[in-house]
Formats: sequence, structure tokens, C-alpha cells
Amino acid sequence: MKVGFGLVGAGLIAPFHARAILASGKGELVGVAEPDEARRAKFVAQFPCTGYASLEELLEDERVQVVNVLTPNHLHFDAVMKAAGAGKHVLVEKPPAMSLREVDEMTARCQEARVKAGVVLQCRTRAAIQAMKRAVEQGRFGRLLHADTYMKWFRAADYYRMDAWRLERRFGAGVTIQQAFHYIDLLYYLAGPVARVEARMSNLAHPGIELEDTLLAFVDYRSGAQGVVQASTALWPGTDVRIELNGENGTAIMVGERIETWRFRDERPEDDLVRTYGRAGAATGATGAADLGFEDHQRLIEDMIEAIETDREPMIPFTSARATLEWALAMYQSARLRAPVELPLADEAQVW
Repeated sequence: MKVGFGLVGAGLIAPFHARAILASGKGELVGVAEPDEARRAKFVAQFPCTGYASLEELLEDERVQVVNVLTPNHLHFDAVMKAAGAGKHVLVEKPPAMSLREVDEMTARCQEARVKAGVVLQCRTRAAIQAMKRAVEQGRFGRLLHADTYMKWFRAADYYRMDAWRLERRFGAGVTIQQAFHYIDLLYYLAGPVARVEARMSNLAHPGIELEDTLLAFVDYRSGAQGVVQASTALWPGTDVRIELNGENGTAIMVGERIETWRFRDERPEDDLVRTYGRAGAATGATGAADLGFEDHQRLIEDMIEAIETDREPMIPFTSARATLEWALAMYQSARLRAPVELPLADEAQVW
């Protein structure tokens, strides 16, 4: 029997989830909850399923076992709490919520309800990232010296104006939370916890929009490694993201989803295969919000199905994504204070 999925929100990312569920073979797209009637009708016409005007109606559908929370970022908390309360497993788009307190409450609620809870940080599943992760765990870099991300993307002003929430930083808009979060997360996933950040945020190319479209940050990891986070949606026409790891004994660089550089002092037989990972022409979001494939999402859909079937934790639980959120919030606080910020955050209420 297939696992039934219900989507909350029929916005920009919803078709990617729908395609991922359908392609999984073991998932069934049961319904979508979307208060905007026109948006709901358009989605149901494209992906035949039951349309609901509210989350509450969707939660009453016994066919729905997993709720994919695709609402604006500041509404994730409410949707997850209600879904868990109804006994539904949840898969929530990043960031899991807009505060650490909310993430902790969501985690506790899902544990009490004995439901699976995962976060959509699909870039972790890429073959290139998994190869880099294995190399870190195997000690191939020796002492890690640098872990950096460079995201030089472009979004037109219309992107920010398509939905009201995209104009409000506290609702989860702005390049740091909305786009760069994925790549900040990859640095946490690969290089580990952060001790200190110093960030600067600015708006370089979107006048009249009160958000940062550019982030520059220096990072000190607890391991002793250093790093740089450079992210922007101001840089036309947009180029693929780069994730770079440099250590005493090796360097690995991912561009887009492909391995560009893979060099270690201890060359191994599998290295030639690793150098072929990824597709040069794969769309990874650099030039437009919809310029993406759904394959990374599909891996998380399939992982959630397997987690339910085998009664294990999903690949990316709330607790893992919490660390990335704390890092992002620390960068906002640093930019506001114009000073370095130590982690863990002493008082997240001071972030905004």
C-alpha cells in the first residue's frame, strides 16, 4: 500500500513535491490545502488530487499519512503543531521555523505524538555532498582548514513581490534564510558546529525592497577551521553555487551538483568515479526560483516513506536543522549589531 501525502500550500515549491511523490512509486499524492481558490484550482488541474480550503480539512482525510508543510516560513510552526496533533507525520520545508524556541516545541510535540518529523534540506542528498561527507568522516582532509560557500544568484524584483510574505524578513524572506539557508546547512553538515560568526548584510540591487539581497560572513568553526559565506540574489544572470572544503591533505569543490575538484594526497581507486558525480547542465536555482529539478526532493520523500515503514528517524530531523537555523539567526544578529556573535546564542529574542 502506498503512503499518502498531503501538501499544505500550493505555491512555488509545491509542484516539485508533487512530482517527487509521484516519481517515488511508493507515495500517493492525496490532496493539497490552499486557501487561495485560484491557486488551489490550478494545482489540482495540474496534479489531480483533492483540494482543500484549509489545513484542518486536509487533516481530517484519513488517507493522508504525511503532511508536507510548504507554507510561508513563518507559518511552519502552526502547521506542524496541528499536523502532529492529528497524528500525521510531517516533512517541512526549510527553515523548520523562525525561532529556536519554535523548533524545540515542534520537536517535543512530534515526539509526544510519536510521528516522524523531517526537514527538506534536499541538497544534503546530492552524490557530491555525500562523497565529501564520507571524505570528512574518513579523515582524508586531515585537519580541515577552510569550509566555504559562494552563492551568486539572481532574482528579479518581481520574485519578492509575488507574495506579501517575501517582503518581510521576520516572515523568512531575504537571501540568508530563503536561499542561502541550504548552503549554510551544507557547511554545518560537512564542517560541523560553529563557534563564532561575523556577518554583513546589504541590499545591492533591489531598491524599495526592505530586505538583504546580499550576505557576507566570516565563520570560525569549533574544530578550528575557518570559512566564508557569500550569498546574493543581486548578481545577474546568476551562477552555480560553490561548496569548498580545504584541508591539510586535500581539497574538494562542488559546483551546482557536480564535483569540480577532488584531490587528496592519498589517491584512492574510487576517486576517478567520484570525479564524475553530478551533471554539468543540472538546474540548481541560480538563475530563477523555479529553475530546479525534483530529484533531490524525491530522495527525501523516499526516505520518509522508508522511515515510516521501518520505524526509524528521517534522514534530516528537526534537531539537525536547528543548528543551521541558529547559525543563520546569529548572522542576522551580527549584522544588526555590527559585531561578531558567539554561538550558542545567548538570547535569540535579540536577533531582530
